[in-house]
Amino acid sequence: MQSVAVIVQDGAEPFGLGSLVEVWGEPYHPEDDNPVFDFRVCTPRPGRVRGRGGFDLHVDRGLEATEDADLVCFSPRSDFLDFDPAVLDVARAAHDRGAIVYAHCSAAFMLAEAGLLEGKECTTHWRYTDLMAQRYPGAIVRPDVLYVQAGNVLTGAGSAAGIDASLHLVRQTFGARVAATTARRIVVPPHRDGGQAQFIARQVVDYQAETLGAVLSWAQENLAEPLDVDTLARKAHMSPRTFARRFRDETGTTPHAWVTSQRLHLAEEMLERTDNSVDQIADAVGFGNAATLRHHFSRVRGVSPQQYRRQFAC
Repeated sequence: MQSVAVIVQDGAEPFGLGSLVEVWGEPYHPEDDNPVFDFRVCTPRPGRVRGRGGFDLHVDRGLEATEDADLVCFSPRSDFLDFDPAVLDVARAAHDRGAIVYAHCSAAFMLAEAGLLEGKECTTHWRYTDLMAQRYPGAIVRPDVLYVQAGNVLTGAGSAAGIDASLHLVRQTFGARVAATTARRIVVPPHRDGGQAQFIARQVVDYQAETLGAVLSWAQENLAEPLDVDTLARKAHMSPRTFARRFRDETGTTPHAWVTSQRLHLAEEMLERTDNSVDQIADAVGFGNAATLRHHFSRVRGVSPQQYRRQFAC
């Protein structure tokens, strides 16, 4: 992936555009050797683009900037049910030539209107998921997730989930190390799984706080140990039932899913940075054996650990 084009239109939402610029549009970052992209912002009619929130944009490039882009992003806007036929054509053309098409927040309606979500899992901001399901019954709308990838189509939920979805693409394309250093540069957590709930009842404030944060911190340092609900609940001085409920409230996911995710992250790092065998890595991260690691890795990442190492080893 070398070139990224972002389409903005009247009613452009500044945070949605900004989240894309933060990940893909940084022209210079001397603190790491991460890739710098040919980043383009474009619009159907170059010139003044009406923005939301008290300021407008001036965009020089037209939609021809998308024609050879590896990633075409659709930035959210307040008038998201007003569809420009030229933008719909761009979405279809980018998809058909194999580019990744990514719609953040309410911009997912653009992909649905273009017919690109038919029969595919997708998401949008939780405020609009019912409307999307009603308007596009062929789309498989998932209301409680941060982002969904279906082939070369990616849809993300609202606001900060746009950064999560972009970091997912960075990780998928360039590996865990590049994704982690990108997250560090923009000062956000390095990974939230796409399946995590869009909103949670109580946020973990800090790993040193007297909530589940201390347990999560301990678990991350002891991934090779058995980390079932009973073990974690004892560590938190709770009953397993109370712990599981509190865990979901504070993290937006289940203990099993969280532990599996943390083990996969560590396995990625070890595959990239060490020469350890898959068996050694499986034991070190808590999967116990190579077969279990391969099963989880292939299911979540879509490739085997060996394939991942060949692609991303430092």
